[in-house]
Amino acid sequence: MISVSGMRGHVGTDLTPEVVARHAAALGAWAAAAGRPKVVLGRDSRTSGPMFAQAAAAGLMSVGVDVIELGVVPTPTVQMAVEHHGAGAGLILTASHNPIEWNALKFVGPDGIFLDAASGAAVRQLAEEGPARAGWDTLGSVLDDPEAVDRHFDAILALPVIDVAAIRARRFHVALDTVRGAGGASIPLLLERLGCQVTGINLAADGRFPRAPEPIPENLTELGQLVRESSADIGMAVDPDVDRLALVDEQGRAIGEDYTLAFAVRAVLGGSAARRLGGSADAQTGGQGGQGGQGGRVVVVNLSTSLVVEDAARDGGAVFERAAVGEANVARAMRDRGALIGGEGNGGVMYPALHIGRDAPLGVALILHHLAQSGRTVSELVAASPSYAIVKDKAPRGGDLAALYQALRAQFADAAVDDRDGLRLGWQDRWLHVRPSGTEPIVRLIAEAPTAAEARALIAAGASLMHQG
Repeated sequence: MISVSGMRGHVGTDLTPEVVARHAAALGAWAAAAGRPKVVLGRDSRTSGPMFAQAAAAGLMSVGVDVIELGVVPTPTVQMAVEHHGAGAGLILTASHNPIEWNALKFVGPDGIFLDAASGAAVRQLAEEGPARAGWDTLGSVLDDPEAVDRHFDAILALPVIDVAAIRARRFHVALDTVRGAGGASIPLLLERLGCQVTGINLAADGRFPRAPEPIPENLTELGQLVRESSADIGMAVDPDVDRLALVDEQGRAIGEDYTLAFAVRAVLGGSAARRLGGSADAQTGGQGGQGGQGGRVVVVNLSTSLVVEDAARDGGAVFERAAVGEANVARAMRDRGALIGGEGNGGVMYPALHIGRDAPLGVALILHHLAQSGRTVSELVAASPSYAIVKDKAPRGGDLAALYQALRAQFADAAVDDRDGLRLGWQDRWLHVRPSGTEPIVRLIAEAPTAAEARALIAAGASLMHQG
């Protein structure tokens, strides 16, 4: 699977060391051509990671580029390290939430954001043509950076928006599931710095995922049981590369990834409670607003993000905007609009005061801050928010998607239409989004409504028209 900012495939068939080395060399040549012959390299814990890391390092060195090696770290740690080192690019070896047989290359630009379409195409062209290789006397070198995770966490804890003392005073008990991904080597350290008691499962960072790695409710049954058995205040789960965070309430119920972003937005904006108490949300966010919108109070999310996030933004007095699905698309929209916070409803929190990328460790700190400031439990926070049901389905990609979109628009003529990324039909309290996946050969159908039955009805309408086509 080829995407704008990289590629992914099955280890040993689609994705081999030769493929990795060739594309790493292309990325290095692209960075060197821009006058920055230095690339940060990091990976998740997949068993193919060490092999591919050596292949990638060799490819980068072969075009005269220096490699800054981070090892097994969260994806956002790599993004921040690119900026820290003034590197020309970053290369992350991770297939994110894909099953264990997958791995992938993700390309990061010098701004710490995944490559856009033009840059990604340039790197792919270099890979196809074969970049010029360095001679014996101009090869690149490898430098280790063992401090990258500590720098990342130091920056999170230094954010004015996060009251570290208040979090530590609460002494939260956190049940944690890192699915044996990169988070097992890092998230416990952050929670300990925040004064939390940690009870964990699947913390060994060996890449041998004990369950489907995506942190969606159906995969968090064991974490819910751990919350109940340990009487934890909250359950937290991250995906293998630690850019997505999902929550389980104190009763052991997985609440859905969209609440991660909704609670983070409320933490940063201060929410309606702050205004009722006469407090200033700008003061609570450390005065980090000031650009665009209402004093910089702009929230940007993708087209498939839940209405609970839109409600949170509006409760906080923010301008709310949507962008095409994909971290790079949201990141650039946030940068262009001077957004205060944003992200994706899959548990990806993005806060430009830190960096513009999905960041699960940041999400951990913001969620605990919100719990500490509100004095409520997770289930009480959920109950205080408007309730919606999201239903997701998928179908094999095929047929004429343009004809499907046209049929949907005709059937739902009263809906607001957004065709920037597939087709999104929206109403005040519900929506349907149909789009081709960027990571799998499928079409995704996602709907949200006040009840699951109403959301399923929207999905059924889309599926019916697909079958007719």
